[in-house]
Amino acid sequence: MQKKLFVIILTAAIIALSGIAFAGSSTTQTVTFQVNAINEITVSGNPGSLIVNTATAGSEPDQVSDSSTTYNITTNGSNKKITGQLDSDMPSYTTLTVNLTAPSSGTSAGDVTLSAGAANLVTGINKKKGSSLGITYKFSATVDAGIVSSASRTATLTILDGP
Repeated sequence: MQKKLFVIILTAAIIALSGIAFAGSSTTQTVTFQVNAINEITVSGNPGSLIVNTATAGSEPDQVSDSSTTYNITTNGSNKKITGQLDSDMPSYTTLTVNLTAPSSGTSAGDVTLSAGAANLVTGINKKKGSSLGITYKFSATVDAGIVSSASRTATLTILDGP
């Protein structure tokens, strides 16, 4: 009887040890992933002051411009556009335009007059990243503007669905 009990205990121990030796040699996990919409735009800083202070006799005052700033864009979407708008309209008889250089997959609208309403600046942007893309602001005033004290406007650039 002792011999049978010993064989049973020994057999149980061997089975238990062999199960430990082989258990856990592989396992599985489920990895869930996704990529969300990415639409990022930044600017390099603010342009310099745009001061109209010269004119040719008999003509409207000379337009001034600034091309010292750039923008960066990253989007993984299709048919995106960049719009621009001001926080409030410009003073009477003055005009502020902006021209954004388009990334390789987009089309620039050229010089666009900015106002409190959004205007398309670049269209047709598809899954693109671009850095140090040019921004040119132009400011003009007619003689009817008179003297305009120093003021500022906040220009907002936004990536939206096109066209």
